[in-house]
Amino acid sequence: MSSPEPEIVQALQEEIIFGRLQPGTRLVEDALLARFGASRHYVRQALDRLERLGLAVGERNKGFTVRSLSPVEVEQIYEVRELVQRQAALRIPLPAAPALIDALNAINAELAGYMETRDLRGVHDANDRFHLRLFGACGNDYLLATVQHYMRLSLPVRAKTLADADSLRVSHGQHQLMIEMLQGRDNWVLAQLCVDHLQPSKNEYFIRARLRDTHAA
Repeated sequence: MSSPEPEIVQALQEEIIFGRLQPGTRLVEDALLARFGASRHYVRQALDRLERLGLAVGERNKGFTVRSLSPVEVEQIYEVRELVQRQAALRIPLPAAPALIDALNAINAELAGYMETRDLRGVHDANDRFHLRLFGACGNDYLLATVQHYMRLSLPVRAKTLADADSLRVSHGQHQLMIEMLQGRDNWVLAQLCVDHLQPSKNEYFIRARLRDTHAA
């Protein structure tokens, strides 16, 4: 019998990414046992995996909660994302190989299809595959791993824009511009576009945080 851990991780990951489980929500083991019909061992493995993905936080004698990022943490995470994504973009040989252009066009077309059907899981997967395929062209596996790590850390921040139709249309259009830039010779323009691409989700998060603070006051 296969382990139920991947199913538990995927289900909870989707609920966290798309806001059905809000930051700070407790992930109660007994409730998860009843929901998934899995052993405590597999539930704990799944929660540990969510913590490694940066989506949950475990505290001794308190259990796990959905990770909540402070504005300072978000600023710091995005500062590093901007640095590593800029550096990765600067290292991509231009003009890019036709195989890379074809692959990115295919993924972006797939993303458009998921946007049309409102398939949020598909949107999330295609969006991440686009960026990992793009930055994978930098030729530095360690730099790519760092990009991927900070993409994961920022999931709670960018989840809102991944579920918003207008934000997605802007993001999809920027992907197409990146593909056009890859066919030119100016890495600095490409790198700046990759940094600009990060700003809407970060800015939207700060707006929501200010609104929460206003209501709390």
